[in-house]
Amino acid sequence: MNLLPTEPPACTREAGSLCYQVFQVTKNEWLSASAGWLLTKPIRILMIVAVAFLLRYLVRRLINRVTRMPSGSSNLPALLRPLREKAPEVLGSAVMERRRQRAATIGSVLKSMATFLIYGLAFILVLGELGIDLAPIIASAGIVGVALGFGAQNLVKDFLSGIFMMIEDQYGVGDVVDVGEASGTVEAVGLRITTLRDINGTVWYVRNGEVLRVGNSSQGFAVAVVDVPLGYSADVEKATELMAEKAKTLLESEGLAPNVLEPPEMLGVETVTPEGIKLRLTVKVRPGKQWAVQRALRAHLLAALDEAGFEPPLGRFMASGPAGQ
Repeated sequence: MNLLPTEPPACTREAGSLCYQVFQVTKNEWLSASAGWLLTKPIRILMIVAVAFLLRYLVRRLINRVTRMPSGSSNLPALLRPLREKAPEVLGSAVMERRRQRAATIGSVLKSMATFLIYGLAFILVLGELGIDLAPIIASAGIVGVALGFGAQNLVKDFLSGIFMMIEDQYGVGDVVDVGEASGTVEAVGLRITTLRDINGTVWYVRNGEVLRVGNSSQGFAVAVVDVPLGYSADVEKATELMAEKAKTLLESEGLAPNVLEPPEMLGVETVTPEGIKLRLTVKVRPGKQWAVQRALRAHLLAALDEAGFEPPLGRFMASGPAGQ
């Protein structure tokens, strides 16, 4: 029994077809019958790959354009304009670094997602051109993805938390935050790790997925709270007037005036304890400047009260020893 073809393929009789044209030139039945697969398929695959590369290049360039922050400019990148921003302008250079890092991080995420989607779609189209059944591959990929998701759930949790933190602008470079176990100034913000440096100089690396709540002392404004202790025998009204006057004078000085947003507010008696009473004064200041203002006010007010003859708590008992007899 002769298994070889006894006559040319039917496509060689279809005038105008690629098979017909190849057969007319080569007179080779196998080559003419396979012309569509040998020529058309590679060309389509090359076109798919070329379009994927071009599309990825254009998308990445567009993302770079909308995330670019002009040098020396404090304007928001185009990508961040629709998003809510909580960074106060008073942070100066820190807010510029914060905006630049926020835009760069979100842009990096978008570029990674675009690359994955474009190349993934191109890979599927190429497999389809090769005639490979994609159903088993997709099913296997789904199973592997579920397994990896369970195994790397902490990593995914950190990553997603970092994305939402960036989008919501919960904190950024230069902010003073309390994230529970660690507190300090934010030095770097990533999609998985936030880097803090506390007052002792210790660097803390905090996983974003482990942050359950954030206390930010650097958004909008801060309040300097100063509690001054007095003895029971003190004239509260006179002490209140003296503190308000001295605080206003001090805050108008060149050293503190740039940090003050509103005049000081004297709240009066805050607490009464067995040792004495406490008077409270508050001042609205620039974010991150509350501690410096508190220290200056506390030292100045205590010295002013001492000069005016006001006794500190337990002062009568401390002076009742031999030296005071």
